[in-house]
Amino acid sequence: MANSFKNSVLALRAQQISESRREFNARGGKMNRCEQCLIAKHYCICKGVDYAQCGAAVCLLMYHNESFKPSNTGRLIAEIIPDNHAFRWDRTDPDPALLALINDPKYQPMVVFPAEDVEQGRAVTEVNTVQGKKPLFIFLDGTWREAKKMIRKSPYLDNLPVLSVTADKLSDYRLRVAPHAHQLGTAEVGIMVLALAGEAEASKKLENHFIKFRDAYLLGKRNKGRPAV
Repeated sequence: MANSFKNSVLALRAQQISESRREFNARGGKMNRCEQCLIAKHYCICKGVDYAQCGAAVCLLMYHNESFKPSNTGRLIAEIIPDNHAFRWDRTDPDPALLALINDPKYQPMVVFPAEDVEQGRAVTEVNTVQGKKPLFIFLDGTWREAKKMIRKSPYLDNLPVLSVTADKLSDYRLRVAPHAHQLGTAEVGIMVLALAGEAEASKKLENHFIKFRDAYLLGKRNKGRPAV
C-alpha cells in the first residue's frame, strides 16, 4: 500500500522554508533532488514506500534546521508510522501544538534517550503500556550534542519517563559520522524502539526503508547525482 498520509517532517520543513526571511539553500543544494525523499532524482526511493499498521505514535522534536538536511533519517520514521508529528525544538517557547500533544490523554508520552544521560530513576527499559492509551515515542532529532542539550533544556519534557535503548550492534548509519560508533541515527533508534514496543511489522518496514534510503543516498552522493554508469 502506498504511503498517503502526511509526513510531518516534510510539512515542518515546508513551513520553515516559507517562514524564512532569506533564501533557503540546502546542503548539497546544487544537486537535483526529489522533493519528497530529498535524494538525487536518479536515485529516488519514493516509489513503493509502504506504511505500517502501528499501535504507537511518534513525535520528532527537531533541532533548529534538522528538517532541512537531506541526510536526516527522522523523516523516514514519519513515512512508515501513520500517527506522526514533528516540531522545531525551542527551549523557552515550545510550539503550543507540541504541549497539547504531550498532554493529550489518549497518548502515553515517553522521551527516547540513553539512561546514562538522565537523572537516576527516570529511565525505563521496557514499554509498559497503559490501558486505553497509545504510546507516543518522542525522538530528539539532531546531532548527539544537540540531543543532549534538548534533554537538559526542555522543562516541558522533565516529567516524562525516558525510554532507554542500548545498541546491540554498531551503527550502519554512514551518512554523517557520529563521535562514537555506538551512537545511532534517528531511524535506527526508531527501529529498536518499535521492536521493543512489540511493533514487529513497523520495525521491519522501517529497517528496510532505512537501508534503501542509506544506500541510495550514498550512491547519489558518490556519483554527484548523476546516473550510475
